[in-house]
Amino acid sequence: MLSKKTQYAFKALTYMAEQKNDGPFLIADIAVKKKIPIKFLETILLELKKAGLLASKKGKGGGYFFNQPPATIKLSAVMRLIEGPIALLPCVSLNFYEKCDDCNEKKCGLNKIMIQARDSTLNILENKTIEDLKNH
Repeated sequence: MLSKKTQYAFKALTYMAEQKNDGPFLIADIAVKKKIPIKFLETILLELKKAGLLASKKGKGGGYFFNQPPATIKLSAVMRLIEGPIALLPCVSLNFYEKCDDCNEKKCGLNKIMIQARDSTLNILENKTIEDLKNH
């Protein structure tokens, strides 16, 4: 299940992508339009900036804007940044792998099924971008 933080990140990015201009966008405007607590949104946008997805400009006419086109920002990248692993078990994660203490992965049926679930999920998230979230 997506955390509120990840849902808010997607809401903010979608809002920015839907606008007729390229920004910059004020945190307060995004917060009001998308009903996101402003302090929470500040943290989220800062994380997205540190990861290079967004940039910001200070002062009059400042705010956040995309550092790369929304059509190039994969949903999987945002999810990994905010959520961490996409896989449901650490032993099937591609980027956050951890061996289970009490399991033999070669004989574990749950492991095999969770690999299929991970692959199906990734197939979608790796091929969809922020641009795909826009209301067309």
